[in-house]
Amino acid sequence: MSGFVFSEKPITIESGEGVHLTGSDGTEYLDFGASYACTPLGHSHPAVTEAVQEQAAALTYVQASYPVDTRTETYEKLAALAPGDLDNVWLCNSGTEANEAAMKFARAATGDSKIVATKRAFHGRTMGALALTWKQKYKAPFEPLAGDVEFIEYGDADALEDAITDDTAALFLEPVQGEGGIHPATVDYLQAAREATADADAALVFDEIQTGVGRTGTLWACEQAGVVPDILTTAKGIANGLPMGATLVADWVAESPGDHGSTFSGGPVVCAAANATLDAVVEEDLPAHAKELGDYLVSEIEATTDEHDLPVRSVRGSGLMVGIEVKRGANRVLRDLAVNHGVLALPAGRSVVRLLPPLVAEEAHADAFVEAFTEVLS
Repeated sequence: MSGFVFSEKPITIESGEGVHLTGSDGTEYLDFGASYACTPLGHSHPAVTEAVQEQAAALTYVQASYPVDTRTETYEKLAALAPGDLDNVWLCNSGTEANEAAMKFARAATGDSKIVATKRAFHGRTMGALALTWKQKYKAPFEPLAGDVEFIEYGDADALEDAITDDTAALFLEPVQGEGGIHPATVDYLQAAREATADADAALVFDEIQTGVGRTGTLWACEQAGVVPDILTTAKGIANGLPMGATLVADWVAESPGDHGSTFSGGPVVCAAANATLDAVVEEDLPAHAKELGDYLVSEIEATTDEHDLPVRSVRGSGLMVGIEVKRGANRVLRDLAVNHGVLALPAGRSVVRLLPPLVAEEAHADAFVEAFTEVLS
């Protein structure tokens, strides 16, 4: 019996290199989804492959109470790269787990229970993180969920200020909503979030699971607003496809984290992949490349939309996190792109085609996507 949770696509993937995947039948696909931003360096990056092989040959696993140089290096890299003073690092295995930890850390540190989240938000599928996720279809089969969560309109500073009170433990925000349709927050909104949480002695949590590690044009999306949260969660791209998440917290949160742990926190092999990935992202200045290529991709999509009068409502995003809102079902467009043009992308709701290509993609790859997209919508 195959895995019954996932709806499997009619494409069996056999290998990958750079921005391309190859199916078992030899078909080559341009990967403009990167499996939800999990492979910022593309597939089979040589530095990551070498680091994983060397670490696996030396030590596959020992749990996190025993120091391991590779894990210590990951702690130090993330602390050094984190925005502001978020130099306390807890490692885990996924973004959902990172957000679960953030909920617990915030409640333990503040002594409060109320959490404010936003409509259209997606923070994960486990029972705690799911309580912060807006869409009812994800939640309905599993209710009742963790309580004391209030949802407000994303981008509404007045609603934010009204909701955050003295009994609030944390405000959870995505600097760019991903699953909710690729909606970037304004600088003013993120700054208002910082002020409101500080006034209420609540933790500001930025969910950078999808936006982090250079995806939006800076290493962390919050840097573009000049706002440092109290907690930052990240995952997906950290280890270039191997399972890792991280929760980065300020000193005042780290003083009272409560009782938390995870068996596979900071496995040495995954840490080796993370170290190689973070080094490459920084050394190759991939955030700046994401900004430049993202601007080019959006401009080309807008130009071809105007030229060919394509059924597109809007194009939005930040860096190489781009959403194209189409006037027909996004899944129909994605199916045509994959089956007839060898291009893989993602949905973000019913009407948005989501693009999260590897950060190593080039203009020629953007041109190839635009050409295929134009043919599909024409």
